[in-house]
Amino acid sequence: MKNKLYAVVDLETTGGKASMEKVIEVAIVLFDGKEIIDSYETLIHPERAIPSSITRLTGITNEMVVDAPKFYEVAKKIVEMTEGAIFVAHNVRFDYQFLREEFGRLGFTFSRKQLCTVRLSRKAFPGLRGYGLSKLIDHFNIPIENRHRAMGDTMATVDVLKRILDQEGNDDMANDLINQGVKESRLPKNISIEMLHALPEVCGVYYFLDEDGDIAYIGKSTNIRKRVMQHFAKASEKALKLHRHVNEITFEKTGSELIALLYESQLIKEEKPYINRAQKVYQFPYMVHSYLDIWGYLRFEIAKNNATNRKKFQMVSEYTSVMSARGFLSRLREEYQLCSFLCGIEKGVPCFDFQIHQCKGACTKQESAEDYNNRAWEACEKLSTVFDKDFFILEPGREENEYAVVQVEDGVCKGFGFLDKDQNHGSYLESLFDTIKPYPAYPETTRIIRRYLRKHPKAKTIPYNKNEVGENFG
Repeated sequence: MKNKLYAVVDLETTGGKASMEKVIEVAIVLFDGKEIIDSYETLIHPERAIPSSITRLTGITNEMVVDAPKFYEVAKKIVEMTEGAIFVAHNVRFDYQFLREEFGRLGFTFSRKQLCTVRLSRKAFPGLRGYGLSKLIDHFNIPIENRHRAMGDTMATVDVLKRILDQEGNDDMANDLINQGVKESRLPKNISIEMLHALPEVCGVYYFLDEDGDIAYIGKSTNIRKRVMQHFAKASEKALKLHRHVNEITFEKTGSELIALLYESQLIKEEKPYINRAQKVYQFPYMVHSYLDIWGYLRFEIAKNNATNRKKFQMVSEYTSVMSARGFLSRLREEYQLCSFLCGIEKGVPCFDFQIHQCKGACTKQESAEDYNNRAWEACEKLSTVFDKDFFILEPGREENEYAVVQVEDGVCKGFGFLDKDQNHGSYLESLFDTIKPYPAYPETTRIIRRYLRKHPKAKTIPYNKNEVGENFG
């Protein structure tokens, strides 16, 4: 890409995880594709000890950073140096994410177009033995001082970038990577590539509006900009519909991935966007319930999901059809080696699976109830869309000083909201109740929460007993 400004960046850090570690050195070189325009480098005091392994790799010691500026003292300079430029790094995700985290701790959102010279090198120089910076330095005999120091690695990356851009046609290839595969020709007439780049790289829900201002499509993502670009980079039937209908893109930040999932599900039901295909089902007329038979075996059965049965049975989950319920039970039967008869899938004894040695014989009492139920209870837990406790889930909010809060009570999601971390009015539990905005509960809402908690077992939950907190909070 000619006539573009590149901010080539390299960082040295206290470790490899951006959310846990800190930057100890930064180097930035402004490059116009032909010549170096400006440069900047500094050590940074990480406000923690530098691990010995990092010192061995970089040569940067704790003594060297004692008098170095802290990150907040150089943040403005980094913003000014990179503003209006394409953020370039060798493995750009690492350096870019570290700076986003550092700025996030200051309450500032750092957002730039990005270009990865690892990915670009693979396209520009196919067939090399490797594309790490050391491999490229050796292959091209790039002169370098202070390998594994920020400015040394940055200058080597500038050399690699120049070699790529000097080849005819590679500027278009770089442009394709910067725009994440989005072609201007695939965009709706009122949507530009710059509009997409202006979208935030945050978690939330986004809306595609048509010319009449109606919502054509609703989606969610942990990175709104990246997900929206993916929509327009594809040559799919949905992408063609978006090209025809989308006139404007808006969004709402949620901070929490869980709230993004719940909010998207809720909005699709409320707004009924005509390009969305999923989550339009409102009725769940069938249930799976569980019970212990007279021999002590845990059994599953499909029944009508009505008020009488909900009182009479121990409901496990709800379904749109008998076929859907049978499908879930069949998958669990296979995964946990359960009995088709005890799962309510077959009526005859012994079940067919026992005859082909895929059932361990619970239907004929050859497997003990205790052994069988160990697996059946695990399957029940996985199948369940009902919570038996009341609790709040606390997640990162939209800003640094905010919590996202989800409430589960009486087995279903009651709603969600956002709580200022500094809020101190009344009791903490009272504040959690007050922040919740009620939303209708649907069976898939509970499934969303269950899947999320299984995926994030360390998510913070605050249990409570609604009978003990008082009517004022309920």
